[in-house]
Amino acid sequence: MVLNAQQLLDRKFLEVRCRLLDVASALDRIDRADGADAARLDPRMAKLVEGVRLLTDALPDRAERLQRLFSLEYESGWRDRESGAE
Repeated sequence: MVLNAQQLLDRKFLEVRCRLLDVASALDRIDRADGADAARLDPRMAKLVEGVRLLTDALPDRAERLQRLFSLEYESGWRDRESGAE
């Protein structure tokens, strides 16, 4: 059965809300912890902030774009490097 947008919202709302609260609480803990200023300069934090921004835009394919944000660029020959064959 294919659900329409309203049915999907009804079904997923609480789950998504919970996940957003989890992200918000993790970011709050980082902000309150010792060394928060240094953590804010960490490139990973910049990626998290960019990921949150990406979630709020109305463009399609948010999941794919979020995955790409956190993925490494493709490098040909990566298997050879992983196995030490280079």
